[in-house]
Amino acid sequence: MSNQKFSVVNWLLPLLPIGLACGVYFGDLQTSSFLAINRLTQIAPDNVWAFLTYLGNGWGIFAIAFPLLLLAPRFLSAGIFSGVISAIASSVLKPFFDLPRPAGVLAEGSFHRLGDLLLSKAFPSGHTLTAFAIASALYFASSNNKRSPLLWLFILASLVGLSRIAVGAHWLPDVLAGAGVGLWCGMLGAKLAQFLKEGQLLPNKIWPRFIAAGGVVAIFALFTQVIDLELNQPVQYASAGLIAITLILFIKAQVAKTA
Repeated sequence: MSNQKFSVVNWLLPLLPIGLACGVYFGDLQTSSFLAINRLTQIAPDNVWAFLTYLGNGWGIFAIAFPLLLLAPRFLSAGIFSGVISAIASSVLKPFFDLPRPAGVLAEGSFHRLGDLLLSKAFPSGHTLTAFAIASALYFASSNNKRSPLLWLFILASLVGLSRIAVGAHWLPDVLAGAGVGLWCGMLGAKLAQFLKEGQLLPNKIWPRFIAAGGVVAIFALFTQVIDLELNQPVQYASAGLIAITLILFIKAQVAKTA
């Protein structure tokens, strides 16, 4: 993995969305930008934004990425590391800033909202943070000459961030800051994944088996919880099925290794 490199520009790039977040917030553009984007995004059906929000939930993205356990375990490992780091960052930053969400400031009915009524701990957007952390982790876990095709991950992460405004859960600065912090979390996750040796990623080793156990926990969570929005329950069940199929193939790989 020696051809994986992180330039100074890579580490400084997250300052751009964070700087934009500050500009919108201190420029008194937070409410107007939120209302404009929230209205504009209603040209797409709620199911679209609900699914995109699902991709920013830890359980959701873990389930969808779970086949990487067999296809590219180092990528999945980078994603897991970045997911843990992003969860820590979110749990620290949200209470520290403790800023109100749109529903805590704006009148009921003045904007489109889906899901539970959320009033506080707006900054940064945890879903956006997670989405950009995973996108960044997968991108930087790849070799330098193979990264270009993965740029679409950042477009998808941006749509996840947009969905948080579409469902009325976050302001634009929350989303921009989540993107910036998420990029750092993803790079750190990719860095940590570099320390895993190839032999440690084989199906019969402890680390992949630990991830497989996490898949079992994820199936339980997907069947017993509502992940953000009830609209996502069919996607939850499909995601649980994806994990189950991957686990079956993983078990078959264990048998093949011991045969």
